[in-house]
This record gives sequence, C-alpha cells and structure tokens, in this order.
Amino acid sequence: MSIRPRMAHWFELLTSREELSGALDCLAHTGSVQLQAYSRSESRLALPDLRRVLSEHETLARRYAHWWPPAHVTSPGQEYQLTEAPRAALERLRAWAAEAEPAVAELEGIAQSRTETAQLARLNALGGTTLPRLDSVAAAGPLLAGRVYRLEIGGPPLSLPPAVITQRLAGEDDLFLIAVGPQEDMVDLDQTLAARKARAITLPADLPADRGAVVAALEKRARELEERDRAARATLEALAERHRLADTLGEIALAAWVVAHVPELPVTEHFAWITGWCSDVDERRLRAALDARGAHYLLHFASTPAGESPPSILNNPRWARPFEVFTRLMGVPSDGEADPSVVVALLAPLMFGFMFGDVAQGLIIAAIGWMLRNRLPALRLLIPGGLVAVVFGLAFGSVFAREDLLPALWARPLEAPLLILGTALVFGVVVITLGLVLDAVQHVWRGDIRGWLASGAGMLVTYVGLVGATFDRRALWLVPAGITWGLVGAAALAPKDRAAALGQAAGDTLEHMLQLTVNTISFVRVGAFALAHAGLCTAVVGMATAAGAGYWPVLIIGNAAIVALEGLVVGIQTTRLILFEFFIRFLTARGRPFEPLSPPLGLSNPLPGSKP
Repeated sequence: MSIRPRMAHWFELLTSREELSGALDCLAHTGSVQLQAYSRSESRLALPDLRRVLSEHETLARRYAHWWPPAHVTSPGQEYQLTEAPRAALERLRAWAAEAEPAVAELEGIAQSRTETAQLARLNALGGTTLPRLDSVAAAGPLLAGRVYRLEIGGPPLSLPPAVITQRLAGEDDLFLIAVGPQEDMVDLDQTLAARKARAITLPADLPADRGAVVAALEKRARELEERDRAARATLEALAERHRLADTLGEIALAAWVVAHVPELPVTEHFAWITGWCSDVDERRLRAALDARGAHYLLHFASTPAGESPPSILNNPRWARPFEVFTRLMGVPSDGEADPSVVVALLAPLMFGFMFGDVAQGLIIAAIGWMLRNRLPALRLLIPGGLVAVVFGLAFGSVFAREDLLPALWARPLEAPLLILGTALVFGVVVITLGLVLDAVQHVWRGDIRGWLASGAGMLVTYVGLVGATFDRRALWLVPAGITWGLVGAAALAPKDRAAALGQAAGDTLEHMLQLTVNTISFVRVGAFALAHAGLCTAVVGMATAAGAGYWPVLIIGNAAIVALEGLVVGIQTTRLILFEFFIRFLTARGRPFEPLSPPLGLSNPLPGSKP
C-alpha cells in the first residue's frame, strides 16, 4: 500500500507478423498492458481494411442479425492471420447471405401469415353468427373491394367514405373493421387507416363459405405454416453449419476488438512491433504468459519515450478502492502527486457518520449499500458510512430517531451544541493540516523541497499559529513569523526583480490565509448537520407521539424520510468537503489513467450476433 501512485513501465515487443494476433490476445489476458503506438515506421497494420470489413458486416447485420447464431469468439492461434482472416470471414458471410436470403424471406412471410391467421381466428370467434362471409369479402370485385383491418382501441372517430359498408367488432385490446365498397373509395380508406397505423389482414382466397368450416381451415393453415417454418429454419441451420457461421461471426468480432482496442501497429513483411505500457514492475509475468503460448518474441522494458507521460496506477488496498471514486472526480494523480484514497477512506465515513448519527438509520444505510453494491458500485461507500453512523448513534444515544432507548455514551447534540460544532471545527483543522502536509510530501517526491520551504512551510506555520491561538494566545507569534518566512522565501527564490516577487508573495499569502480560514470554517457545517439531524429526529418523534394510535406508522415513515433525504444531503456535503476543502490543498490530478487492454472474449460492445 502506498499513497503515491505507481507509474506504468514502457515495453516493446517484437514478434513475427504471423504471431501478432496470438501475442495481442496473450497480452490482453494478462490484464496488465495498455497499448500505445510509438514509431515512425511507414508500414502500418491495415486497420482501414478491417474497418471496411466491419462496415459491410454492419450492413449485413441490419438485414440478417436476427437469424444469426451467437458468435463463437475464440483466442486466435499463433498462425492466425489478423488482417486476412476477417476478409475471408466476410466472404463466407456474403456467401451465406446470398444462399440464405430465400429462406429468410420465406420465414418473414410465414411470420406475417401466422400473425394474420391468428387474427382471423380471433375475428371469427368475436363475430359469431353476426360475422359476414369472409370468403365473399375476399372475392368482392371487380368493381368492389373488400378489406379487413385491425386497429388499436381508442383514438379519434373514423371518417369513412359514404359508399363504404363497414362492420366493427371490438375485443378487449383491439378493434376489427370489415369494409366493402367501390375500388376508388377503398383506396381512400386505405390511406386514412394507414395514418391510424391500422393493419390490413390478407384474406386467404381458399376460405370456405361455411362459418363453421372457417375454424378448421384456419387451423389447417396454421399447421401448414408451422411445417414451412420448420423446413426454412432447418435450411438456415444447414447453411450456418456449412459456412461455419458462428466461427465466421467470431472472427469478425475479433476484428472489431482489434479496431476498438488496438492502435495502428507498425509491421513489416515478416515482423510486428507492439509497444505500450505495462503495470508490472518487471517483465517476468509477460514473459511467462508469452512462453506459455509458445510465442517467438523479443521483449524489452525501456525508459519512457521522450514527450510521453506514463499512465498512473493507483495502488490501494481492497477496502480503500471504492473511495477512489472521490479522487477520480478530480482526475488521476500524476507522478509526484499523492493518491488520497486511503486517507479519504478514513475521513469520509467519519464525516458521514457524524452528520448521520443514529444506530437504526445507520444500519439501514449500510444494508442498502450492501444490497446494491454490485448493481451500483458507488453505493458501496454507504457501508462504512452507515457503520460509522451506528457508532455515532451510540455516542449520541439515538436509535430510530428516539433518544429514550439508549444512554448517550458521549453527548446528545441538542443538549451540547457548542461541543458538537467545536468538534467539527477541530476535525476540519486536522483535515486541512493533513492536506498541507501532503503538499509538503509531494514537493519532496518531486525534488522541490526548497520551493516548499520557501513558501508552503511559511503558510503551514501561519495556519498553525492561527489555530493554536484559540488555545494559547502566545501561538499568535507564529502568524507574523510564518508570513515573514513566506515573503522572504519568495524574494530569495526570485532570480530578478525581487521587489515584484515580494509584492506578489504578499498578495498570494493574503489570499491563501483567507482560503484557509474559509475552508476551516466550512467544516462547522458538519456539526450543523449533526444538530439538524438530531432536531429532525426530535420532530419526527414528536409527530409520532401526537398521532396517538398512529405512532408507529408515523415513526416509520418519518425515519424513512430522514434516511432518504438526509442520506442524500449528507452524502453531497461529504463529497463537497472532500473535494473543495481537502483536495484543493495538494491535488491537481494531471495524470492519465491506466486503461488495460481487455481480451477479445470480454468485448464490452459486441457486434450484432456476437456472444461475449
């Protein structure tokens, strides 16, 4: 564990062009490599060719993806041709599409016919003896035309041509309209109903005249459609097997992985050069993985190329990793900056629990965080926050908003408001002092201790003097001493025009003193929210008592409201104090995150038809 981020190491890997895909897959499965191209070579991996393959694949997917099996994505072998294999796969996909088109069209037509057959059966059941002969409606002509429509229930009244004869049959969720009229009027009706998103139902030409026989005819038609459906699907399955469709889609998905995750790599006729960053401190793990694949390679950990900055790797214990979210709100610490995640893992729950001190409410908050920890990882922060709230609930003697069940192990907030506010202020002093100390540590890491001694040290002495004066007035002597220290240090470091440097330092000192004062006073809100929480709990208990027989419902609803409302408000205040009162003292977060290459079997955005 270290509060200083680890910097990734630059690596260079030379392998044969034939083994490039296997090497990339091997590196991705280590989870410790971020690729970055760094070469002036004019020969590059033909990613534009792969993008053209993917573009045509997407066009085919829009038509056929529904009929494709899940893609079979496998790790590429050592002889896998990264650029040639996707093109060959696209050729097989084209061949499959050409042969599959009749079967796909047949299945689409069958699906439409089955839907219409089911709707006709429903229409026949709804109409009973009042239903006109559907065979006569279908055979109307040549001057007349017959239609059957299905509409959604509701909507504005229909405007029908006067010469059209209609009959309506309404079900629970839909409406059937049977219409017969002159050809020209029926064309107008078609347009009107199309605007209402009505669907015309095609009437089979072989419907029997007898209404009783219609049911048997529709059942027979449904069986025939089912047989045709099975035959067409069997044809597609045979074509998928013959064209190795699952493997074909897998190879194209692998090409998509390369385009999405791999930069343009320099290649020659026989060799490929892979470069990037590794999170390991040495090359042993990469070598072991490549050796296990039987790869032929040359691997070298080199110094960082000129003009490049390595990604930062946060090195926190497991219990502190959820609190990295606070640091990442600012960015990523660069080399020479502190990663405050471990410190925040201690400070944030303390602030949250102090402002939310109640045993039962704290347990509820912790339980919510536990139940939602996998669905919303950020809510894992509620677990330690809720548990610390339990501790402060014991200290305040508050359980389920009531203060008559447990004795206060420390103090009841409403009975000792100055103690609560003063404790919050002392906590703020500790937090801000810690931020100033971390700033000093960062200067040491960057080899700039002289710069800190000339300015930052004087500000720390000034702040200690201001805070110490509240306990002993003799500490006020540290204030002018610290100010003088900072001014003299700034003038001493100035190469020329020391008077101007002294004036600027005086302005900066005044600004920083004001900032430190305001930042310190801001922590009083921690105590203020603790008092507000206690007051709200007292109000809820008072309302519950006044409710008489409704005591418990009011108490439960009131506690639920406190958990929902104050949980959000206290979380926001904790985040604000961490970011704007603590981080501002030392963290600039100008680094860049380490983003390891994910393996092809873990595609985050698989293509249509692919299966991660």
